[in-house]
Amino acid sequence: MSRYGLEAQAGDVLDGGSLARVFLGADAVIHLVGIISELSECTFENVHAGGTTNAVAAARQAGVARFVHMSALGTRPQARSRYHQSKWAAEEVVRRCGMDFTIFRPSLIFGPEDQFVNRFAGLIRFSPVVPVLGSRTARFQPVAVESVARAFVASLAEPRAFGQTYDLCGPQSFTLARLLDEILEVMGRRRLKLRVPCVVARGQAAFLEFVFPRLLGRPAPLNREQLIMLQEDNVGNSEPANQLFGLEPLQFKEGIGYVKS
Repeated sequence: MSRYGLEAQAGDVLDGGSLARVFLGADAVIHLVGIISELSECTFENVHAGGTTNAVAAARQAGVARFVHMSALGTRPQARSRYHQSKWAAEEVVRRCGMDFTIFRPSLIFGPEDQFVNRFAGLIRFSPVVPVLGSRTARFQPVAVESVARAFVASLAEPRAFGQTYDLCGPQSFTLARLLDEILEVMGRRRLKLRVPCVVARGQAAFLEFVFPRLLGRPAPLNREQLIMLQEDNVGNSEPANQLFGLEPLQFKEGIGYVKS
């Protein structure tokens, strides 16, 4: 039992049997599992679609009545990226689950341990040049982790959220270049931003996808699916969620003070 009154139990979304034991006696399941890079059997299809199928089946077996699912902004039928395709397949599983479900689609989530802002902050600290990938015009609407957490918790006992899908976005949208400027301003640094041509970026990503799993046993820090997603807008309508759950969106620059350290 932790100091927050929580009890940790191990389970594996690729093993439905391990989840059934964990879910026994639960009133609700919040399903957050997702990956942004693949490694071995942990593919987008296995983890997002297959893992959600296992979680839903285990929840139903355990008699759980409430299922809250984390998807991703940009998820839709006929999406270009396999990431979003697998997220859509997972949403379809949830919509057919027979439980009182809610689906959330967060944008890029920022917070003290995030893997997006912190990754760029790390580059800024140690490199005089910061690469800019993807489209010049694609816009992103980063959302604070606190807003995401509040929405999930508030939805548990909110009947108006049953059977609904909500975007979770911040109040501002940025191109990637402008988002980097915001990070630089908060850090008090100046760096040269170098736009990487798409063909070069795809070659780098393919190389990393080959090398990292084989030599380091780790997923690549950049992959071709991420590049596809950087080519398109990642914005949504946050007002329905903000109003229903009483969210007060945090300005991006106000929420990333953790990059100063």
